[in-house]
Amino acid sequence: MTSVIAGLAGGLVATISMTVVMMVMGQGGPPPTAGLVSKFAGGEPEDYAMPGMVLHLIYGVVAGAVFAVGVPLVGLDFGSIAVAIGLGLVYGVVLMIGGMAFWMRMVIGMEPDRDMMMTFGTVHVVYGLVLGAFLGAGILA
Repeated sequence: MTSVIAGLAGGLVATISMTVVMMVMGQGGPPPTAGLVSKFAGGEPEDYAMPGMVLHLIYGVVAGAVFAVGVPLVGLDFGSIAVAIGLGLVYGVVLMIGGMAFWMRMVIGMEPDRDMMMTFGTVHVVYGLVLGAFLGAGILA
């Protein structure tokens, strides 16, 4: 059984990994979560790059715990590292779709361009793969 602590740690590692990929891909602007902060605090997303990044880190850590707890609750398990990576990939795609359809468009009111959607999609797949690998490896069982 994968622990909540493993999920939190895996979410942290996966969020850091996806952030590095985002930076390598040249997404130099603030994360979309900065748009959420600016929506409630006023101002421009660029004014809230660091709070947006902290919020994104919190989302990623919590999402890791949700994944670690949720997989067994739906009757699946991290039986092997390959299965865990596959489940992580599916989870990353679900997060990507939810993020693009719900958070970006409905909550924040953004209309992302093609480049932003490609980056967003890629980094969420990376998140899922890293999270699945971390949990499947049993680093913090």
